[in-house]
Amino acid sequence: MTSALQDLLERHVASGTVPGVVASLGAAEPEMAAAGAMAVGGAPVRTDAIMRIQSMTKAVTAVAALRLVEAGYLRLDDPVQRWLPELADRRVLNHPAADLADTSPAVRAITLRHLLTCTSGYGMELTDGPLQQAMADSEVDAGVEPVGFGADEWLSRLAGLPLAFQPGEGWRYHHSFSILGILIARLAGRPLQDHLAEDLLEPLDLRDTGLWVPAGDVARLPAGYQHTDSGLVELEPAGGGFYAGQPPFDVSHGELVSTLRDYTRFARMLADGGRFEGRQIVSQEHLALMTSDQVPAIAKTPESFFPGFWDSTGWGFGVGVDTQTGRYGWSGGLGTNFFIDRDGTVGVLLSQVEMGERMQPLLDEFQALPQAEAR
Repeated sequence: MTSALQDLLERHVASGTVPGVVASLGAAEPEMAAAGAMAVGGAPVRTDAIMRIQSMTKAVTAVAALRLVEAGYLRLDDPVQRWLPELADRRVLNHPAADLADTSPAVRAITLRHLLTCTSGYGMELTDGPLQQAMADSEVDAGVEPVGFGADEWLSRLAGLPLAFQPGEGWRYHHSFSILGILIARLAGRPLQDHLAEDLLEPLDLRDTGLWVPAGDVARLPAGYQHTDSGLVELEPAGGGFYAGQPPFDVSHGELVSTLRDYTRFARMLADGGRFEGRQIVSQEHLALMTSDQVPAIAKTPESFFPGFWDSTGWGFGVGVDTQTGRYGWSGGLGTNFFIDRDGTVGVLLSQVEMGERMQPLLDEFQALPQAEAR
C-alpha cells in the first residue's frame, strides 16, 4: 500500500503535471518519496537528484546573513553602503509609474533589515511602466532564467536605476536577496559559494547544496521544463545547462541547487529552533524574527505583489508566513516548495517545472497533506 505522499507524487506524474518529483514530509524522521523520471522519457528520478531550487535559496541566504550578525560583522539596521558603495545616495521615483528622471533623494539608507524583508526599494515590477522597461533593458529583471553576468556587473546595472519607493516604505520581491548574496560575499571577503560552504553548508552536512553542480555530479541534475499550450517544453537538458559545472563568472547574486536530503536537513534545523546536532546554527531570537511577519502595513500595497497575497500572508526574513496558522516556507520558480508547521512538521517538494496554473494543484495538495493525515 502506497503512502498518501507517494500516491500524490505518482498521480501528478501520471497526469502530466511533472515528469518527475521528489518530496519529504514528517517530523523527526520524515518520509521521503520519488516518482517519475529525470527527463521526459528518461531514467527514473531518485531522491538524491540535484534540483534547481531558485527562490528557496532565500531562506538559506537569510540564515547566512543572520550568522554574520551574530558573529558581529554588522547589525540588522546598519546601512549596507559601507560594503556596497553602489547603493549610496539613492534616488527614488516620485510615484510608481514615474519617468526615471522624476525622482527625489532617498530619505534613509538601505539596511540589512531592508534586504531581508524585501523593502529595499529594488525588486520585481509587475506592472507596465518606465522602471519595468528599464529593468528589462538592463537585463536585471527576474525570471526562471539563470543570471546572465557576474555579480559586480549585475549590481552596477541595478544601481543605475532609481528605487521604486523609499527604503522601508514599500515591498518588491526578489532583488533584495540577490543584493544580499553580494553583501555576504563582500563582508566575508570571498565568493558566496566559498563562504556558504564553510560557514553553513558543511556544518549542516549539506553535501550537495551549492551555486552549481560539480562536474562529477551532473548526471543527477534533471531537465527543466515549462508548460505551454502544446505541452512541456524543455528549458534546460538533464545533466546540462547553466548549473552543470562552475559558471564562468561570480554568481554571488545567484541561486542554489540542492537535494531533498539536504534541504530537509536545513528545514529540520529551522523547525528544531535553529539547532543542529547540539549546535545553535541561528539564534532563537533571530529565528523568531525570520519566521514571523516583518513587513510594515505601509509596505503592503496592492501593486507590490500578486493580488490577494497580503490577505493571509506576511514576509519574514527569506520566507513567507501564513498569518493565520504560523506556517512558514516558500517556493522556487522552477517547481519547488517547502513549509514548516509550528508543530515541527516539515515538508519539502522538488520538481523542475516552471510555476504556473498547471503546477499549483500539486503544491496545494502537498501543503494540505499534514491536515489530511491528521483527520
